[in-house]
Amino acid sequence: NKTRDLHNRFPATASLAYKYDFLNRPIVNEYVEMLWNMLKYLGCNQKRKKRKYELVLTHDVDNIFKWKNFGLFVRNISGDIIKRKNVSLALENIRQYFGNNPYDMFDFLMDLSEKRGIKSHFFFMSGGTSKFDNNYSINHPFVKKIIKMIENRGHLIGFHPSYNSYNDQKQWEEEYSKLSTEVSQKVKIGRQHFLRFEIPTTWQIWEDNGMKWDSTLIYPEKEGFRCGTCYEYSVFNILNRKKLKLKEIPLTVMEVTMVGYQNLIPEIMKKKIIKLINNVKKYNGKFVLLWHNSNFNNELWEKYKIVYEEILRYESCL
Repeated sequence: NKTRDLHNRFPATASLAYKYDFLNRPIVNEYVEMLWNMLKYLGCNQKRKKRKYELVLTHDVDNIFKWKNFGLFVRNISGDIIKRKNVSLALENIRQYFGNNPYDMFDFLMDLSEKRGIKSHFFFMSGGTSKFDNNYSINHPFVKKIIKMIENRGHLIGFHPSYNSYNDQKQWEEEYSKLSTEVSQKVKIGRQHFLRFEIPTTWQIWEDNGMKWDSTLIYPEKEGFRCGTCYEYSVFNILNRKKLKLKEIPLTVMEVTMVGYQNLIPEIMKKKIIKLINNVKKYNGKFVLLWHNSNFNNELWEKYKIVYEEILRYESCL
């Protein structure tokens, strides 16, 4: 199937799971349960591998600063006053620029995770060749300060390779090297930027660089079980017919899917996410949530902040 979207990604609408309405079901897990029940009926008394439900909180750090530089800030303020005629918005942006950075939500995210005894995963970028990259420098003093704070608090740093790195090993490795020099822990986990992916090329790049797990696979415009399972699994290179050491931990929900693509109101968004959590819990799988650090404190996202908090509150009661 050659269907691709504007970013060369295979879209949900072209998948069988979407067409036949089972994308919100971990159908591989359902088949496993059917098979197990048949075996038990036939007298099989073997024991199964024990699994425990897990919430995996991930945060792609696409942006750390609301404005890349002072010039962009000035142009934005001018637009607030002259084009949008919104002086209050201009004043708020000035306050944020010189004081309260709205994208600095790292303490907030770690505080919520620590209350529930879990760790957050922060995936940092360190380069790129497109207009979708290079929103911050990995060796900027403030960025280095954030990374050190995350490490000191015992949370995890991961890699977020740039827009064009998914099939460019040299680009991928250059960025990985830059990130590794700024991080004291070994970086072995992450996710591709813009969820761009090519099988088996991307997996093989990750394998060749000794990565432990990737969590890219989801449809950008539709939440659910693209891989058909809520378990991590060993990936396979279909060209050389080899099982790789790399694991794929399928992403279950990205907040941008429900807000940016589907324009859901907070209450509906929460209900859909809770339904998916319950589906994962049923099979003691991993519920992987992606929520960007930059999507909390701005005009669009402020009303959705409570959704993140309520999801964690609901999950802790399971």
